[in-house]
Amino acid sequence: MRARGFTLFEMLAVILLIGIAAAAVSIPVTQGLASARVNAASSELAAALRWTRAQSIVRGESLALEINTADASYRAPGKSDVRLPKGMKLALTSAQEDRVNATTGRIRFFPDGSSTGGRITLGRGSREWHVNVGWLTGAVSVVITDGRS
Repeated sequence: MRARGFTLFEMLAVILLIGIAAAAVSIPVTQGLASARVNAASSELAAALRWTRAQSIVRGESLALEINTADASYRAPGKSDVRLPKGMKLALTSAQEDRVNATTGRIRFFPDGSSTGGRITLGRGSREWHVNVGWLTGAVSVVITDGRS
């Protein structure tokens, strides 16, 4: 009678197939994690803008959130710098009078809730997250776009 079992060749073939399947699954998972990091960063930035607006209304004075595109960071008034995850692009569109220099700018909020308005763009790959601030109402919104369209 012949002994039942697997040959070495069959075992190696199964291990190879498992390795290929694991590699195929890991690429989308890694891309999904990177996208989740940018999504979280844009939500935190929007929360910092909303907090700055609320503080401006409560204190009755103009306050500004400062954005530094050179080191991909921002700072709300009275708080420490927040640096975005590595590999993330940051751009700012704001009023000319709120541009400190070529890489630093501000979005100011006024005691009535209005602001100077602007857009902060966070990017990774072909996707972009636009954090928009309305000048009339100071409302903050996040819009996700695909850079290919």
